[in-house]
Amino acid sequence: MAIGIDIGGTNLRAARVSGTGEILERISEKSAPDPELVLSRIAEMVRRLDCPEVAAIGIGVPGRVDARLGAVLSGGYVNLASVSPAQRLESLAGKPVVIDNDCNMALVAEMALGAAKGHESIVMFTIGTGIGGAVVQDRRIVRGKGTAGQLGHITVDISGEACVCGRRGCVETTSSGTALGRHIARAGLGPDISVDQLFARDASGDRLARGILEAWAGPLRAAIDTTVAMFDPDLVLLGGGLGLAAHRALARAPALAPWYQCPVEAARLGDDAGVIGAGLQALAAQPTVAQAAVAQASPVSLPTARLDRTGRAVPGRRAVLVNGIPASGKSTVSRGIAERMGWPLLALDTIKNPFLEVLGGGDREFNRILGRASYQAIWSVVGEAPAGAIFVIDAWFGFQPRQVLEDHLRSAGVEQTAEIWCHAPGEVLAERYRARLDQRPAGHPGAAYIPELIELAKRAEPLRRGPLLDVDTTRPIAFDAITQWLQATISADR
Repeated sequence: MAIGIDIGGTNLRAARVSGTGEILERISEKSAPDPELVLSRIAEMVRRLDCPEVAAIGIGVPGRVDARLGAVLSGGYVNLASVSPAQRLESLAGKPVVIDNDCNMALVAEMALGAAKGHESIVMFTIGTGIGGAVVQDRRIVRGKGTAGQLGHITVDISGEACVCGRRGCVETTSSGTALGRHIARAGLGPDISVDQLFARDASGDRLARGILEAWAGPLRAAIDTTVAMFDPDLVLLGGGLGLAAHRALARAPALAPWYQCPVEAARLGDDAGVIGAGLQALAAQPTVAQAAVAQASPVSLPTARLDRTGRAVPGRRAVLVNGIPASGKSTVSRGIAERMGWPLLALDTIKNPFLEVLGGGDREFNRILGRASYQAIWSVVGEAPAGAIFVIDAWFGFQPRQVLEDHLRSAGVEQTAEIWCHAPGEVLAERYRARLDQRPAGHPGAAYIPELIELAKRAEPLRRGPLLDVDTTRPIAFDAITQWLQATISADR
């Protein structure tokens, strides 16, 4: 189990969370603008929840967070950038700590157990004291250089209210809980009126209440339309303490343009999403945890940072996935990368072929079984490597379901991947395959496989998991360009 912590501008929440996302015990405290006071309250909450079965701690923090480094870069209504919460909490609790943006944590929970379960591409806004944001594409958090997803700072009025980020007219200044309070005050209503009372007054024909709700929801609709235009998600989620109310208010602000249509739903886990997601993410980062249960509950692979006892980030393992169908030239590309970068190369055939030679070959089904075993062996080797190791993996990654790869990456502790997609026309692949038939050990498919290979070339696609470089192997391989791309993409210290 883990302790999940959700830091908000109004409340601090913490819970003991099981590997399947069940909340076993929960506590809450009031938040505060003083970061030292917030950290003190969190430490006390952890002390109350801690027990020998707790393997790790996850923290969701508002603002800009670099999850790989375990660092808060800047905050909003609660700014913890000056107090290094992950490092200090690790020192106090003596357990590994992972930290991420609070909306990322909430979206992890919604994908595992809530409204986003089964979806591949999601945008989420959390509506509370401020507005948080998170974006998932192909079931992976979009991070950019480290802190992408600050959707609360989409500009909806360039002459609008000043924002804590230093700009004006961010959607956080118009459509957050704080902004709703301003709309109510400017309309001359008392500070005690609730959003539910606004809906009731609107239903009875109160134009003042209707105007407040439209002023609150209209800019949010514009921000949603912007994210739909940018990311083309299959779902937009509204979470946080006011997510359900914001979803209801959007009925008064229909989509501004027919191009940008996407289902918008209220999140289902409410205030529990942050602590559940933080707990699941903390467990997913621990190689000693029973991974099967955690993998089932936590559906995304997130590049979080683990911290050593000094508070420094421990780098995870990384993998260059050189992907392509048989005869695509991926082995040539893989060897060239390994020679130039000095990274170890693990190839499916390198592991499989000695067994075929010793065992004297076999039929097509035996070859497939041996391929699956060799694939597992590759990731076992990666998992035993030192932290920070980078491997070149040569394989046709489409020969097994995508989830098999994700499970292997998670169990091997691979936190970052880059993909190189090698391809050529089917007729070229057929000629290459035919030319090497006498070099293949018994057990590999023979000439009868060539028509199947040509058809496979027509439909095969890259994984599109992380950064992707396309390599047409009918042309001279530009290894200098490939190595420069890798140096910028995966080899820089994180």
